[in-house]
Amino acid sequence: MGQLIAFCIGFFQLVAGTEGPNIQAIRYIANSAPAPHHFFVVAHEDDWQLFMGDIAARQIRAGDSVSFIYLTAGDDGRDSLYWRTRELAALHSTRVAIGRDASDSAAVRCSITTVVKHAIQQCVIANTNSYFLRLPDGKRNGMGFASHDYQSLRKLRGKKIPVVNAIDGSAAYNGWADLTSTINSLIGPNSSDRDVVVHANDPSIAANPHDHFDHRMTGLLVEDLRRTQRWKTQYYVGYALATRAANRSTDEAREKTAIFLAYDREMKRVNPKWSAYEEHPGFYSECMVRTYARKARSSSGR
Repeated sequence: MGQLIAFCIGFFQLVAGTEGPNIQAIRYIANSAPAPHHFFVVAHEDDWQLFMGDIAARQIRAGDSVSFIYLTAGDDGRDSLYWRTRELAALHSTRVAIGRDASDSAAVRCSITTVVKHAIQQCVIANTNSYFLRLPDGKRNGMGFASHDYQSLRKLRGKKIPVVNAIDGSAAYNGWADLTSTINSLIGPNSSDRDVVVHANDPSIAANPHDHFDHRMTGLLVEDLRRTQRWKTQYYVGYALATRAANRSTDEAREKTAIFLAYDREMKRVNPKWSAYEEHPGFYSECMVRTYARKARSSSGR
């Protein structure tokens, strides 16, 4: 009996690491949580740079997957040279946000992907994806432009038009539900709140007054989808940003400025008159030192 007790004592001492110089302690390694996937759902090709630029850059450089979904072509009623240049400019600013020294946006991998039977331009750079739906720019008041039969996101959501067509003829979206279903599939219908964060302009008029109607419709689209999803969502102030107090650090403002100016330089390279900054330098300078966001509250039952 004494031998058995001695054996047991020795065994527990050995497991506890109190006996023998070569015994290693047992370590338990927890499974790490998946890296978040951030989706920046915006109306136009310069929106995230203006309103969310420093946030997007932070997530990209943290190694998270980041996707940009551009609902409209941002065409402003102009021809294809203008809106295609905007796409290239957006990709160029994405490369700067990634942190690579790039003189142009030619090194990206672009192809057509099909989502809910809709053809969408997809471009991949490092850990980022960019999706261009190329819907008509709705004009600031949401009434649309004559060049595209006055189609707009505002009219589609308000059921004033039954369908909205991509301006390059690549796809047609039959009603607001068709468009939201497509964005839902891009983000992932089975995504959990743990691994997906969606960023968009704030749909609240109280929190985000005087914004472009395309911005507001984009925020409302995300808000509509949140009713059935468990995404974490952040809403951002748009044009009213310039009226708020500056809240970015020097480094954040410098980074945001570099990203936006990368976009603006690409526009100006094709046509010097297309520089947004030079058209309204005061407004854009104010946006560079400000980013205002709020986390959307979870609705009941989620």
